[in-house]
Amino acid sequence: MASLESEFYQPLSEAIATGDETQIRAAAATFNAADLGDYVEANPGPDDGVRLLRALPVQQSARVFGYIGPTIQTVIADQLPTPDLAELVTAMSSDERADFFNILDEDRQHTLLQSLASKEREDLRRLAGFAAGTAGALMSSEYATIHTGMTASEAINLLRNTAPEKETIYHAYVIDSDQKLVGAVSLRDLITAMPGTPVDNLVATGLITARTDTPQEEVARLIARYDLLALPVVDHDQRLVGIVTYDDAMDVAEAEATEDIHKGATVGKLDTRLKNATPFSLYRSRVHWLVILVFANIFTGAGITYFEETISEHMALLFFMPLLVASAGNAGAQSATLMVRGMATGDVSAADWARLLGRETLVAGALGVTMAAAVMMVGILRAGPEIAAVVAITMIIVVMTGSLIGMLLPFLLDKLRIDPATASMPLITTIADVSGVLIYFSVATALLGLS
Repeated sequence: MASLESEFYQPLSEAIATGDETQIRAAAATFNAADLGDYVEANPGPDDGVRLLRALPVQQSARVFGYIGPTIQTVIADQLPTPDLAELVTAMSSDERADFFNILDEDRQHTLLQSLASKEREDLRRLAGFAAGTAGALMSSEYATIHTGMTASEAINLLRNTAPEKETIYHAYVIDSDQKLVGAVSLRDLITAMPGTPVDNLVATGLITARTDTPQEEVARLIARYDLLALPVVDHDQRLVGIVTYDDAMDVAEAEATEDIHKGATVGKLDTRLKNATPFSLYRSRVHWLVILVFANIFTGAGITYFEETISEHMALLFFMPLLVASAGNAGAQSATLMVRGMATGDVSAADWARLLGRETLVAGALGVTMAAAVMMVGILRAGPEIAAVVAITMIIVVMTGSLIGMLLPFLLDKLRIDPATASMPLITTIADVSGVLIYFSVATALLGLS
């Protein structure tokens, strides 16, 4: 850990080193669950994490355990006896419990299930059965419901009795006798209503909902778009089966943004936090695309070889080649970044490509002319008006080409059902390099009257 972090956690480290559970609990009382989870992550050996979790009350241990990454969770789980692990898992929130269950091997899953009470066991089996990356896998089963026909006072009494087991009671979901979602009523409306007021008079209908198979990034977008504290999840018969809370949506949004950034830099997914990643995992996450791009760049060398005679007659052309190629790559990377982000946020869809193509052509043309004017004077001073004209014309063409490639490639990938974020800056730059070299020397050959 950094020295600042070491000082921050020093009292906790000293208490854990004693092994005295009373001292550990006293030291841990000054930290929240997220900070304690970070401490365990920063000390990946199992001993400190196990000592800390065993010393804390089980409800607090469960909250801390939920903030620990899956790799360290499995390490700690291997050190806990099955009864202790079952007690910890029972105290976890239903969605975090399912996430943890899914990272265990089959033997440990079976052993854990046998150690849980029937209620938790059936709920865990149901939540763990949904496909990863969907609303079903993300949702919690700890939501507050009231039935149609209740009065405001009856609903408040029900919420009072069930509140300790629920993630949120600020909005209670109204269901009918078939468990179908009717609407929602806010706690404020229940409190301010007269005790005998029917809940049916207070319910808000037309809720924004998700299905169990809705992709998790769409769930996060809906929660952000409509400023929801929680999003109800229904099955194909419109029965309420869970909720996704805003904090889980924030985690999804962060994970999706991180994944897109990594893809944009041709970096694979890391199984753990960067500071805990091993050299081999970092190597594995980066090597594939770098090797692919090495072979792609061979075409750049082949292009230069093909125009060897042109280059030998006008060596000044080489001076401007890095400038032109880099400009094409930079313009393409800018365009691709705008398109990928627009598609990720829902601001741009596949149907918009034709309209955006026309606009991008105008913008890229203006950028190319501006950059050509900027480099024209350098060309005249360095190599004369003929070379300057070649450089200026090439600049316009390569900037337009790079920009249009950067704009269209995300749409093409989306059409092929490939994540548009794969239209990474290294990939765009490589394509722009090859096309830039071919365009540059083709223009030079044509304008300078070479064979």
